[in-house]
This record gives sequence, structure tokens and C-alpha cells, in this order.
Amino acid sequence: MNKTYAIKPGDIKVEWHQFDATNQVLGRLATRVSTLLIGKHKPSFSSTMNMGDKVVVTNIEKLAFTGNKLLAKKYYSHSGYPGGLKEIDLKTLMKKSPEEVLKKAVWGMLPVNKLRRARILNLYIYQGDKHPHEGQLGK
Repeated sequence: MNKTYAIKPGDIKVEWHQFDATNQVLGRLATRVSTLLIGKHKPSFSSTMNMGDKVVVTNIEKLAFTGNKLLAKKYYSHSGYPGGLKEIDLKTLMKKSPEEVLKKAVWGMLPVNKLRRARILNLYIYQGDKHPHEGQLGK
């Protein structure tokens, strides 16, 4: 009888990936990043372990959007108090914090479980070309 191989935490190999967000569409970039963070591209994928790789995204301020999303897309948050609903549109959030736009998109694509917070910590987003992870990327 054949035995099923179960990967152990010591067998997980973490790789580094870099993306340049210049003229990349937000949703398509977020999909590729979330797949790498989850680890579904690996043949030894297990949904119960954090097998994902680390992802570095640069030039986030040059991200592209399709349609009328800059003015139409809105992000909502609530303080928990009556009348505490706040909304901010995509254009304002891009000026204020472009890193937060991609982080929110990837966060929504990660599975809602106990590994979600650990997986989003493997995402590093920077404005411009410079980042402190050159050594890990091996380039």
C-alpha cells in the first residue's frame, strides 16, 4: 500500500519573489501575490501550514487601475461607535498611503483562517526601486 507524504515544518523551503508594480493592474498583481503568499504554486502545498514564500513589491505608487475605479471605489471602516462609519476613495488613499491599497487587496484574497495574519507578514511593499531585501533575492 502507498503512503501519503505529509510535509513537516522543517521541510518547507521559503523563496523570495520580487514584483515591479509599474503599470500593473491592481487586481491581477494582488492575485499573483496572494497565490505566492499562500503557497499554492508548490507541489507540496498543505492548507494547514504556512508554506508561502516572501514577496517584495516595488514602485507601488505607479500602480494602474482600470475603468473609473480611482473615483468610484471606496474603502469603508467603522469605529464601533454610532455614526462612526468612515469612507475614503481610492484616489485619496493612493495619495495618502499607496502601500495600503495593495495590502487591502491581497488581504481580501487570503483565506480567512488563523494563518491569514502570518501570511500577510510575508508581504513587503515599497515606494520606488530601493528596498532592504537585495541579499535575500540573490540578485
